[in-house]
Amino acid sequence: MTTIGIIGAGEVGSQIARAVIAAGYQVVIANSRGPETLGDLIAELGPSARAATAAGAAEAGDFVVIAVPLRLENNMPAEQLAGKIVIDTNNYMAWRDGRYAIVESGEKTEHELRQAQLPKSKVIKAFTAIQAPRLLKLGTPPGTPGRHALSVSSNFPEAVALVTRLNDQLGYDTVDHSPLSQSWRSGPGQPAWHAHAQQTRQELIANLANARPHNPI
Repeated sequence: MTTIGIIGAGEVGSQIARAVIAAGYQVVIANSRGPETLGDLIAELGPSARAATAAGAAEAGDFVVIAVPLRLENNMPAEQLAGKIVIDTNNYMAWRDGRYAIVESGEKTEHELRQAQLPKSKVIKAFTAIQAPRLLKLGTPPGTPGRHALSVSSNFPEAVALVTRLNDQLGYDTVDHSPLSQSWRSGPGQPAWHAHAQQTRQELIANLANARPHNPI
């Protein structure tokens, strides 16, 4: 059975854990305070989940979700993430993260920076334009009219293929707007971001095409 490592046990990480466990995956989840503080969450998630350190979650995962904001100095376990597909759920928000000139100038997206920090991993931006609690609510079977779509971007086609399969299992179509240099198109303030409550594949394609560079929120 496939195991997903999740680094970050806040709202995003915990909701992704609930969604992927419902889809049949095992989860190893970590937070910044230590696995002993995750007892209540693990009890809720059930036997398909266990707690670990960030390095332990990275090591255990067949692929790994990062559900914490980017820092300019890497704070992720790069050695344990080497060779793995890493799903980055971060959205850069200056009011929360502080202002990163390299992002705000358009020189690099936050996801290109994550890739640079994890050069031996295959980073993919995903789950960034849906409210985490809705992951378990909006999914529908393949072929459902009006099926909700989620965007992804990566420099690695194999990462796009994996997350496309995962999205389908969770009940979502996928629109690829690779590479990571284009990941800003689904970022905060863009049309795809504003339409997060419901957008079909064709609507998402149009929203990504209509994105315009601007200063991040």
